Amino acid sequence: MSALPETRPARKRALLAIAVLVAVGAIAYGVYWFVYLSHYQDTDDAYVQGNVVLVTPQVAGTVTRVDANDTDHVTRGQRLVALDPADAQAALDEARATLAQTQREVGQVYGNDAATASGVRTHEADLASAAAETRRAEQDLARRRTLAARQVISREDLAHAQATVDAAHAAENAARAAVDSAREQLTANRELTQGTNAATHPKVQAAEANVRTAQLALDRATVSAPVSGIIAKRSVQLGQRVQPGVPMLAIVPLDQVWVDANFKEVQLRKMRVGQPATMHADLFGKDVVFHGRIAGLGAGTGAAFALIPAQNATGNWIKVVQRVPVRIALDPAELKAHPLRIGLSMQVEVDVANDGSANDGNAADSSTARN
Repeated sequence: MSALPETRPARKRALLAIAVLVAVGAIAYGVYWFVYLSHYQDTDDAYVQGNVVLVTPQVAGTVTRVDANDTDHVTRGQRLVALDPADAQAALDEARATLAQTQREVGQVYGNDAATASGVRTHEADLASAAAETRRAEQDLARRRTLAARQVISREDLAHAQATVDAAHAAENAARAAVDSAREQLTANRELTQGTNAATHPKVQAAEANVRTAQLALDRATVSAPVSGIIAKRSVQLGQRVQPGVPMLAIVPLDQVWVDANFKEVQLRKMRVGQPATMHADLFGKDVVFHGRIAGLGAGTGAAFALIPAQNATGNWIKVVQRVPVRIALDPAELKAHPLRIGLSMQVEVDVANDGSANDGNAADSSTARN
């Protein structure tokens, strides 16, 4: 019993020491939070993203050659797939023949225009001659009528003179009809050629457009890489009949990837476009540090753009902390030194103490955040 009084001071000292340690720990954590943790937001819900460029044919055809396989690196303009060019070549030959025929026909129209104009002048000269002949016959008939009244000539001579006048009138009318017909033909020809020449005639231009279309179809029988990158998701096979718009393979330009970090909504309060970020990839571990900056904040949470978004009225909604994708641009030099692949996991830490003003950043709730 005599030992109890001695143990109480020891217990008090132990409890006091524990309380002091707890207090020191709390103060240390408070200082650490104020100095460091409050300036940074981090997440491990982050993944590498990039453009997946689908390569599709622009014309239908049968595959005769495939020059790219999955994991191959290709450069922009490199041939990937070749289609059978026979149909396109035949269409091009036909279009060229049609163009040549059209050029000849249009040239003939311009030649007919000149010939018709010359014909109009000829018929006008014939009309003038016929009119003069008519006037001469009418004058001769008038004299013979005077002579017939004096009974100097016979009625037969008068009848011949009248017949000559009638014939002259008929010849004049025929000449006038020929002039009118030639003028109408000239007008019709000039409607076809007015304001153009043989090279700019609409029929020639239409035929030339058909040649260009056929040439374009022949060129598109060779499918080239639109960008440089790594081949992925190849599905095209030799001998396959492909249709326009159906993907044959994909190209991923790994020098243009970025990181989508999904931060909780409570972490976005101080985030701004342009703030610096440091990242670690699970692929390379903690020894490799990637640096980047916030390039933009998503327009909505992931749940808002889900295939079946949450709806309060239907009862499939539960109050949970939402996440918003934050796009982070990577340093190209670091990316070149340590290439990343789409879908890799990343750990991201953003310095929210930096206001991003040096990079024209906007507040996290701004609708003008860059893509």
